[in-house]
Amino acid sequence: MPATYDRDLIGYGANPPNPKWPGGARLAINFVMNYEEGSEPSVQDGEGFTEVGLTEAHSLGQGVKGRDLAGEGMFEYGSRVGFWRLMRLLQERKLPMTVFGCALALERHKPAADAIRASGFDVCCHGWRWIKHYELTEAEEREHIRKAVASLQTTVGERPLGWYCRYGPSINTRRLIVEEGGFLYDSDYYGDELPFWKTVDGRPHLIVPYSLTNNDGKYAGWVGTSDEWFAFIRDAFDMLYKEGAKTPKMMSVGLHMRLIGHPARARRPGAAARLHLKQDGVWVTRRLDIARHWMTTHPYPGKGAQRVAAAPSAAAR
Repeated sequence: MPATYDRDLIGYGANPPNPKWPGGARLAINFVMNYEEGSEPSVQDGEGFTEVGLTEAHSLGQGVKGRDLAGEGMFEYGSRVGFWRLMRLLQERKLPMTVFGCALALERHKPAADAIRASGFDVCCHGWRWIKHYELTEAEEREHIRKAVASLQTTVGERPLGWYCRYGPSINTRRLIVEEGGFLYDSDYYGDELPFWKTVDGRPHLIVPYSLTNNDGKYAGWVGTSDEWFAFIRDAFDMLYKEGAKTPKMMSVGLHMRLIGHPARARRPGAAARLHLKQDGVWVTRRLDIARHWMTTHPYPGKGAQRVAAAPSAAAR
């Protein structure tokens, strides 16, 4: 027999709710730094190959037998150089940011973990390692989640309240993080521009969608220059800001230390961060603050509900 069709293709439809962002903002923007370097598949960690995803060598695939020292170096650039550059860019502008932190990567870079701990940025758990969760068994995935929570508690000083794994979850991931407990939300979803509730094993669970679209992953084959990337991000901002006069939205901007941390690209996250300075009604915030705001303003509607439905209203300019 065919499997039960459990996808939601409708969502909020033509009438998304007014998020009621603080100050009547039209648009909530969340900058995300993905901290993955040191947790990716490697010969040393038992995978038998060197990961080159989202690097200058992404098109080469896993073409080197054994260790690929060039690929290793490209990841190491992210943690040795790119991390500090991105931290400076956001902190100089006094802007909040969310770190999608792979637990093992932060274990292997105590100065970075300490800097994040002192920054006030929130850490969303990006898994124990930067691997494909949909390739894990249920038991393996449960153990990865448990280890990640315990590890981040130690390295950054508090347990993670959000979850997001590499690319996409397994069919078990959401149920397992609810089973683990302590998470306020997950971001393992790309199909909306606003948070929404789901009922998971009879319990309320919040989804705060992420984006691979407004993301520097575009440098891995889609755009070549920082001007092209910035134009893409700016156009998304302009569209969402205009729509936000009637239906306020959320915008995630994904950054990778080993990609946009390079000099030719790094000035553009700063330019993207400055977009909000040109417009009233923009809330630049942490992902955790978006989740907490939604939980307070649009509380869980009850067992069996998939999304919060509400008539939209204009946000204050």
